[in-house]
Amino acid sequence: MFGPGPTMVEPGVYEVLAKPLVGHLDPYFINILDETREMLRSMFGTRNPLTWAISGTGSAGMETAIANFVEPNSTLAVLGCGFFGSRMAEMGRRQGARVVNFEKTWGEVFGYEEVAEFVNREKPAVVAFVHAETSTGALQDPRPITKAAREVDALVIADAVTSLGAVPVSVDEMGIDVAYSCSQKGLSCPPGLSPFTASPRAVERLNARKTPVPAWYLDLRLLGEYFDGHKYHHTASATLFYALHESLRLIHEEGMEKRFARHRRAHDKLVRGFEDLGVRMHVPEGHRIPHLNTPRVPDGVDDAKVRKHLLEKDGIEIAGGFGPLAGKIFRIGVMGPMANDGCVQMLLDKFGAALRA
Repeated sequence: MFGPGPTMVEPGVYEVLAKPLVGHLDPYFINILDETREMLRSMFGTRNPLTWAISGTGSAGMETAIANFVEPNSTLAVLGCGFFGSRMAEMGRRQGARVVNFEKTWGEVFGYEEVAEFVNREKPAVVAFVHAETSTGALQDPRPITKAAREVDALVIADAVTSLGAVPVSVDEMGIDVAYSCSQKGLSCPPGLSPFTASPRAVERLNARKTPVPAWYLDLRLLGEYFDGHKYHHTASATLFYALHESLRLIHEEGMEKRFARHRRAHDKLVRGFEDLGVRMHVPEGHRIPHLNTPRVPDGVDDAKVRKHLLEKDGIEIAGGFGPLAGKIFRIGVMGPMANDGCVQMLLDKFGAALRA
């Protein structure tokens, strides 16, 4: 699986999926939850007490962020240069917010001056952006956005669905108030959980809400009674938390910096291989997600036929572009256990053969 997610799962993670179930209030499971929370804090680069994994996919994390921190009639500013910014904007509209969009071409990133001009004009309560845009392969530096947002006292929501586990997110250092992710990409787990963190500043805003959080299941104050108070809220999946716990344990055993460097080396080798094949990258150097690569489809090549060839002949899954990038890029994930020289070289060999075919 060399697509944008789900990715391949470590063998040790598969093994813990077979462990016996326990109840969602069992002392053993509570200990798993607590250890998972602490490892997630390290992964997010934060000391936020409110750090846990939402029972749901990455989109549940997105909806949790919007539902809890965006109130009706407040202004939500969305910085969008790909598909998932649009999804945040739609969720904001459904919460009754006034949504203002700053759109750029898919694959571009934002700089401080343009963001500052936008937020100073709109005066939003919340600014939302995508850290690593799955639809384009572009990695956004959070600092230009968080700096501009703080100047108008706005909260910042970061979509870290693709970034967490393979590149630093550095929530505290970057000034991010709320961040969410998923389990099936950089963390190399099955889908079904959404790591989530919110700063004390964000929690203060949440506690000062004038209206109830409209989503009962995703209400962070109710979820806190479960994760902090160990009172029944919902039936969390022991199986999925076993997997996330083991994945995080393996990441910390390897060392986060070593893991990030391994993904960067795999990316560099892949890009050099694409260049040897005459294939150009969609995103300029310096703004690329290292583990989600977007080479452009060469002239005269049918991307769907390339992907079909790889899947049917070699059992390799990659993805194509969509929206304005449909038929123009491939989306190739090199994550977790696949981020090594041998896997990258195998992919390059098969990809080159598919292009020639």
